[in-house]
Amino acid sequence: MHGNQRVGGSGMDIRSKARTISGPVSDPSKLPKWNYDGSSTDQAPGIDSEVMLYPQAIFKDPFRRGNNILVMCDCYTPSGEAIPTNKRFNAAKIFNNPAVASEETWFGIEQEYTLLQKEVKWPLGWPLGGFPGPQGPYYCAIGAEKAFGRDIVDAHYKACLYAGVNISGINGEVMPGQWEFQIGPSVGISAADEIWIARYILERITEISGVVLSLDPKPIEGNWNGAGAHTNYSTKSMRSPGGYEIIKKAIGHLEKRHDVHIAAYGEGNSRRLTGSHETASMDIFKWGVADRGASVRVGRDTEKSGKGYFEDRRPASNMDPYIVTSMIAETTILLD
Repeated sequence: MHGNQRVGGSGMDIRSKARTISGPVSDPSKLPKWNYDGSSTDQAPGIDSEVMLYPQAIFKDPFRRGNNILVMCDCYTPSGEAIPTNKRFNAAKIFNNPAVASEETWFGIEQEYTLLQKEVKWPLGWPLGGFPGPQGPYYCAIGAEKAFGRDIVDAHYKACLYAGVNISGINGEVMPGQWEFQIGPSVGISAADEIWIARYILERITEISGVVLSLDPKPIEGNWNGAGAHTNYSTKSMRSPGGYEIIKKAIGHLEKRHDVHIAAYGEGNSRRLTGSHETASMDIFKWGVADRGASVRVGRDTEKSGKGYFEDRRPASNMDPYIVTSMIAETTILLD
């Protein structure tokens, strides 16, 4: 048996269905194509509603276990054209470009998210209709009065490890009820596949727990941190001797296309990128070493060794990883 995952008509809602196959499969190209009713996901008209599922990546199923698998699919019309919400199709073209493929792009994505109480849509652990104490004690915290939802977070961590997702860590975030997991380093389009599967697994676990998963970039207005998806990035040239100069050149290209990137980095991101709460204003571009108030941060180790990676801190928690990763690769390599 395998479950198919894909993105619905909003561009953010994850949909899935399951089917039984005759035996174990480890190669997505050996799986049958399938279809679903696109009129029910706002992806096709009712008079011609069939949308085709093309299997692209396989993961072990942490829910059914055994020989069961999760399959990441993208979506096409019956004639083979990518539908508008299929952002993987264009990303694959960029990552398959010889100039990009030869650079072995590595991504490490920090996915922040907020857990909400189901009936009231208020952060987990917060008093109903009220607020907890100010930020400060909650980041990477332990304790019943500071860390809310760790059972969900740890179950997600273990499920991703079982599934074969390249999850590299978790931590409690600055706002109580908010957490983060990290994917990577992963090469090329696999980073985006893994983010979507990890989001799917997380939402399945919150479903079981009766908790709502929010990827809103600013779930609570006021003096509370928003939620981002900081995207760490390097190329083979950046990881090689002299790579720091390549990094600075790439950051210059990102600055030139700042408005284009901001427009594609997540809905509602303007509520988060204010210049406060460890963000740079969306209206300006700046970078710095160890500066978490910058658009792009370079680590001290990268500066010291003269090679390494940088962090694009602009993407929102609800960004589409296919768009963000492929756009960074395109801007820094293909537009060089």
